[in-house]
Amino acid sequence: MDIDVVTLSRLQFAATAMYHFLFVPLTLGLSFLMAIMESVYVMTGREIWRRMTLFWGTCFGINFAMGVATGVVMEFQFGMNWSYYSHYVGDIFGAPLAIEGLMAFFLEASFIGLFFFGWDRMSKVGHLCVTWLVAFGANFSALWILVANGWMQHPVGAVFNPDTMRMEITDFMSVVFNPVAQAKFVHTVSAGYVTGAMFVMSVSAWYLLRGRHTEFAKRSMAVAASFGLAAALSVVVLGDESGYVTTENQKMKVAAMEAMWHTEPAPAALNVIAFPNMEKQENSFAISVPYLLGIIGTRSLTTELPGIVNLVQSAETRVRDGIEAYKALQVVRANPGDTAAREVFSEKWPNLGYGLLVKQIRPDIQNATEAEITQAAKSTIPNVPVIFWSFRLMVGLGFYFIGFFAAAFWVASRHKLGEQRWTLWLALFSLPLPWVAIEAGWLLAEYGRQPWAIEGVLPTFYAASGLTFVDLIISLTIFLVIYSVLAVIEVILMVKTIKKGPPEHDPLQQAEAGSAVLPATAAAGPKL
Repeated sequence: MDIDVVTLSRLQFAATAMYHFLFVPLTLGLSFLMAIMESVYVMTGREIWRRMTLFWGTCFGINFAMGVATGVVMEFQFGMNWSYYSHYVGDIFGAPLAIEGLMAFFLEASFIGLFFFGWDRMSKVGHLCVTWLVAFGANFSALWILVANGWMQHPVGAVFNPDTMRMEITDFMSVVFNPVAQAKFVHTVSAGYVTGAMFVMSVSAWYLLRGRHTEFAKRSMAVAASFGLAAALSVVVLGDESGYVTTENQKMKVAAMEAMWHTEPAPAALNVIAFPNMEKQENSFAISVPYLLGIIGTRSLTTELPGIVNLVQSAETRVRDGIEAYKALQVVRANPGDTAAREVFSEKWPNLGYGLLVKQIRPDIQNATEAEITQAAKSTIPNVPVIFWSFRLMVGLGFYFIGFFAAAFWVASRHKLGEQRWTLWLALFSLPLPWVAIEAGWLLAEYGRQPWAIEGVLPTFYAASGLTFVDLIISLTIFLVIYSVLAVIEVILMVKTIKKGPPEHDPLQQAEAGSAVLPATAAAGPKL
């Protein structure tokens, strides 16, 4: 497999995934904000809250449509660009994807139709239930995607079958309740809530700065400020939990996040700023806080966190075991009745993926030299500078969101949203920041897992399809053009909707009034 082909396959999937996730978090955040606003409408009967639900629901609908359009294509890439991945782990990975499809296209899409077209056909409480089901449907859809992704980060509940040459599921509940998946889910959806809250804050601030729709904007900002503060606090707290789970299951990623090259005495220091040098395997410059990393990462004062160099040494041992597993697998394939080879494979198969890392260096991995084993082990080091700074960008913005929403909540609680113009300008210019933080988080999660498609099980280069360089250039270009067009369409529709603004009067009441007048008007006209 030409490494350039693998790189292009990775680039294509990364581009489509990051485009897709421009739409997902806003969908998650707006869905719950809509439900909260309609709940206030049902409880108070004030029509302004229905108009708020309708307006933000329109923005939600535009974004949801674009999210579906960009998300469907991603699943086809597993068969097109990652065919061996699909063969190798399809029995496990396919199940949550299938359930997600049912959630998105049957449950969520059905209730979205009722949300938009059921206002004058359902009771207030009935429609409110539909809106909440839209919100829960969107989140359940995200849950199953993150269950699949969490399994890629921490494969549990499955074993490799030497007879079928595939990973097969042994415990579906272990896959569903995978601690990595659960931590990723709550952290990711909380980030989506922050995005939705910031979007509502920014658009409402724009209205207030222009003196338009002031009552609508003030109420929207008040809801978004309280919802955003709770979400921002949740992101940090749940992010800490996600980091703790990562410390237990992806030690190399944690070491790269902290640019920790060598194991330190517990508790380890945290590098606030550092400039990692991949060649020298050291930091050119670093500012550290003593003990902080050990306390946060292990929640103890005595547990050590292994450094990158030490983890590479451990990987060498696993590569050797993986080569032994590969040798035993070849014997089993040639002679399925060889019980001795099966016993060896049964003992060492968890390290088979490490043995496969050698295939990028030489095809006959049984004859790998010590130098090649060391080279394979070193390939488990991700790009430390990228991982280190992506993590700090995400965390820094996370604390910024707490401060921003706390200030906005304080201003809103004092009923001075229209007076504190600095808050409005800050909200307006903060609009893109949640997306920056989210994309940095996904870069950390996925790029930090390299060189693995499935952590410790299947190397990325081994998972790709046998496409040609030209095939991938053509498909990558097409995807980038289509996704860019969809992104432009999203922006145009959103800008048009926001410029038009919410209706000054409830459009549903106007429609009902018009239909009531229609029979009398028709009666006065000429008869055919």
